[in-house]
Amino acid sequence: MVCYLTVDRPLLITKHALTHSRTPVLFLLVWQCKIKGTMSTVNVTPFEGQKPGTSGLRKKAKVFEQQHYREAFIQSTFNALTDQFGSLEGKVLVAGGDGRYLVKDTLQILIKMAHASKIGKLIVGQAGLFSTPAVSAIIRRHQCDGGFIFTASHNPGGPDEDFGIKYNIANGGPAPSSVTNAIFEHTKTIAQYSISTDVPDVDLDTVGSTTLGSLTVEVVDPVEEYVTLMKELFDFEMLKKVFATGSFKILVDCLNGAAGPYATRIFEQELGAPAQSVVNNIPLEDFGGLHPDPNLVYGKSLVDAMKTGDYDMGFAYDGDADRFMLIGKKGFFVSPSDSVAVIAANYKCIPYLAKSGLAGVSRSMPTGGALDRVAQKLGLDLYEVPTGWKFFGNLMDAGKLTICGEESFGTGSSHIREKDGVWASLCWLSIVASRGESVQDILYSHWEEYGRNYFTRYDYETVASEAANEVMALMETYADTGSNPLKGQTVDGMQIATCDNFEYTDVTNGEVTSKQGLRMVFADGSRIVMRLSGTGSSGATIRLYIDSYINEPTKLRMDAQEALKPLVALALKLSNLQELTGRDAPSVIT
Repeated sequence: MVCYLTVDRPLLITKHALTHSRTPVLFLLVWQCKIKGTMSTVNVTPFEGQKPGTSGLRKKAKVFEQQHYREAFIQSTFNALTDQFGSLEGKVLVAGGDGRYLVKDTLQILIKMAHASKIGKLIVGQAGLFSTPAVSAIIRRHQCDGGFIFTASHNPGGPDEDFGIKYNIANGGPAPSSVTNAIFEHTKTIAQYSISTDVPDVDLDTVGSTTLGSLTVEVVDPVEEYVTLMKELFDFEMLKKVFATGSFKILVDCLNGAAGPYATRIFEQELGAPAQSVVNNIPLEDFGGLHPDPNLVYGKSLVDAMKTGDYDMGFAYDGDADRFMLIGKKGFFVSPSDSVAVIAANYKCIPYLAKSGLAGVSRSMPTGGALDRVAQKLGLDLYEVPTGWKFFGNLMDAGKLTICGEESFGTGSSHIREKDGVWASLCWLSIVASRGESVQDILYSHWEEYGRNYFTRYDYETVASEAANEVMALMETYADTGSNPLKGQTVDGMQIATCDNFEYTDVTNGEVTSKQGLRMVFADGSRIVMRLSGTGSSGATIRLYIDSYINEPTKLRMDAQEALKPLVALALKLSNLQELTGRDAPSVIT
């Protein structure tokens, strides 16, 4: 016999009552918190610069800690959603973050404001934790109305570092420009926000449901549903065999971000990788002093460990677990541009993709063109889109896209509407298991079949905004419509075919997105791309991308930096970047 007791005060059940009952009874106590909560209206002055970037609003944590700052932005988001829905009453949202400083505190603010706005339910990750891919998966699986993700992604965390608030829509993907623009407009005119100040803080560390008047806060295991989804997509029994003999070893560095619990559960507990295969797997508010950006600079400890030859495969993830870096044995680096191309080319090694096939593929404009070669051979449509995952989401919703990727270590598929680092790792593990080859040999075979797009990215971080704008303004003059067009000219032996500022027309809705980066395309197909990043929290980041296709068998295994040296030199010369910024070298080279 099961007895559900809903109580509004502590209830004592004696040992005698449990042991002497004639009928065994399992008492399930549901604590019904009957707090109605009093809504307060707080006057506030708009904060300048609350404009969401490509992945939400990101600033230094101290900026977010200003009185009313987070509340003003959350209310502006609520206001924009109210414009869309008519009312927030009864809506169901997901909320969580990557474990960084301010996540838990901001969740408590969100809960009190959600109560005041009569939102029906919040699904929150235990300890406030959710990876970005997990939020997307839960929104889609439970058909929620949207979700808040508290993350600054690959940016550092802590009291003196970065924080961010991002809103995802009902398809599980980042809010489109129409929504983020509406949020920004509300931030400029906001005069007050609503909050239920007498609602108590919710215990975020214990799985369970709390009822606060009309609002239910459900704290869930942040890992369970994501693991269930991965088991639906991949053959875990086959992947277990990879580790069964003990001869195949992986090293997974979670950089003390949200990926830790997910990677530990999947690789060690589900697939049987040896203990300690997953390192830096405890999410920390400051990431343990690590910079959670999986590249060759900030992921150096993984690269160094892989160079020893002790491991066959290495992965690293960023703060919110949507980006990943792949390193093969003895430190063999796989560029993100190559990675997404190899996944697409070997989709039949991945169970759910082998079953469904590929509807189409897509890459961001700055990403190297390796995926283009695969699309051409497989007869697939390829879509070149601006940087920002929301553009992929529109194509997926329209049934036009299955596999996509960005050069910034983001790869994904239509299983959710975000990039997904752990998913990408399982794709690669499936390919290695199916083909029985090493990561390096798989890349060598791929280049022999498709040719190689040599690719590199130079990041100049925290550049003075004025200097960054000068660099971009100079490059703009070279465009076909600029004051000093270079089309048809030959510079340092390279003939320029065209130069423009990338503009994209979304084939699903006709929406035009302009000024997405300067492209200089040469007669041989090589490209120089330059753009300002929208993911930093202060100053400006100039990103310089170089892409060059080579299909000569004797030149497929060169060092990328050596192969691209002439194009890099030309880009620096034309942009006058070093002189205008005072930077002799980039902050990061990928």
